[in-house]
Amino acid sequence: CLETNTCTHSNTVAPFRRSDMSEGDLMSVDYEIFGRVQGVFFRKYTQAEGKKLGLVGWVQNTGTGTVQGQLQGPRSRVKEMQEWLKSTGSPKSHISKAEFKNEKMVDNLEHSSFNVVK
Repeated sequence: CLETNTCTHSNTVAPFRRSDMSEGDLMSVDYEIFGRVQGVFFRKYTQAEGKKLGLVGWVQNTGTGTVQGQLQGPRSRVKEMQEWLKSTGSPKSHISKAEFKNEKMVDNLEHSSFNVVK
């Protein structure tokens, strides 16, 4: 870098690209979030965070007042999103519990984007 003055990297985190994923690195997990998570834009923020991390999946309200969905993508990004779902959420939400089920490695993504299901 210093000798040639032709640096091609930067100190910023590169955006996720599907081509970055190696076989065997893809993970899928189902989730359900409890607390004050409906009527506080939780689904919208979840979709935005998932897209920001390059994940695919879905999110929806349940009839019991929770939010549920599925995340898929590179393992490290899925883990990052799980932490976000457990501790951050939307600004006006209050998360009392986050449950994750059916965690597994997958060969291919089953979704093409991150959708809010009505």
